[in-house]
Amino acid sequence: MTGALQAQTALHGAVWAALGTVLDPELDEPLTDLGFVSHCGVSDSGSVTVRLRLPTYFCAPNFAFLMVADAYDAVTAVPGVRSVDVQLLDHFASDVINNGVAQQKGFVQSFEGEAVQELHSLRADFLRRAVLAGTDRVCRSLRVPPDSLVGMTLGEIAPSADLSRLRARRQALGLPCTDQDPLLIDPADGTAIPAMDLRRHLGLARVTRVSQEANSGVCRGMLRVRYSSSEEDS
Repeated sequence: MTGALQAQTALHGAVWAALGTVLDPELDEPLTDLGFVSHCGVSDSGSVTVRLRLPTYFCAPNFAFLMVADAYDAVTAVPGVRSVDVQLLDHFASDVINNGVAQQKGFVQSFEGEAVQELHSLRADFLRRAVLAGTDRVCRSLRVPPDSLVGMTLGEIAPSADLSRLRARRQALGLPCTDQDPLLIDPADGTAIPAMDLRRHLGLARVTRVSQEANSGVCRGMLRVRYSSSEEDS
């Protein structure tokens, strides 16, 4: 393998890794794991083309905009990338979204006359749900009496992928996430959950996780059905 080809292969790997940090905001899973990245190409000059697809033609445009914009930002930040072309395919608002992201307009300007605010609050809402779902995953793995979770700190929990994921979501919201901080917090303000609210909080966390995972399964199935014919042809 020549040096130029090695560099191109390495850049492709870095771009793919960057796309792996981009999440579906509702499902809290990477686009690469969900199958939402249908194409990722890197030229020898550092030009990158990315094509995204979603489970249905009518996926919410605000969700879609977040994913396309995040993918664009993630790939643009990769060292060695000279130009980026990220496009969403087969979506009723793909032209508006693709043009808006390419021109860095933002959601309101892209959907002028239709959108009234940017998507920061929406992103925060989904991150709070991700914190709840992540809390349930971590708590279920501990296999301890629920009452013992009150006052438990993040530093008392053995390292795991679920714990790292929970810490990352809390950090993204600006919530406490050091070893000394409590495991159980209100995702709205970061305050510790008191014993009197333990059962309600754990129940809400469990329902949030189950709903998130159920939606993920539905979306994966719909995507598989939607694109099964074209993938078999190719």
